[in-house]
Amino acid sequence: MMCIHKHVVLLIVLVLLTSSSTLAITDWREGAGHLKLKNSLDRPEDGYCLDVVGSGQYIRFDMPLNAHNCKPGLYADEAVVMETNGTIRFPAYNKCATVSGLNGRALPGTSLIPAGCGENTPFLNTKGLQAFTQHNDGKLELSGTGLCLTVGKESDSTFSPDHRWRPLFVEKCEDVMPARSQWEFVPYR
Repeated sequence: MMCIHKHVVLLIVLVLLTSSSTLAITDWREGAGHLKLKNSLDRPEDGYCLDVVGSGQYIRFDMPLNAHNCKPGLYADEAVVMETNGTIRFPAYNKCATVSGLNGRALPGTSLIPAGCGENTPFLNTKGLQAFTQHNDGKLELSGTGLCLTVGKESDSTFSPDHRWRPLFVEKCEDVMPARSQWEFVPYR
């Protein structure tokens, strides 16, 4: 009986050690920050950041990404990691910013969605739709397409009159307004 008890205790200790190591390794805040528009536009106090619609338990992966006024601190719906392969990953959800094109191709005016990184499902083959190249002027081009990430001309309030959002889409790089298409990664911490 004593031998069984020791094995159970050992098993519990191993599970606890493994769990705490896994939690430390998978903390979505590690290496994350905001993808922020360099020009604050009509939000001089906080500017605009790439954002997943919703908050807390009400995240909406079925809606396009938007530019939302940057929140203080680091919230899961705005936290991104700029991966070396060009993807913009939302680490809390393991989703990537994806231009919602068809057959791996996008057109000017196409919005972005949060999709599985590397997802390949019917009607959504993300190859060619998730890798971005940041140019020296701050523009983020969907790699090799000549289409750059930009925000709309207008903003509107969200559920709170203190918060604003703008549509987010790709447009021909030579046609985008610099004030609405130059981005910077701002690391948290």
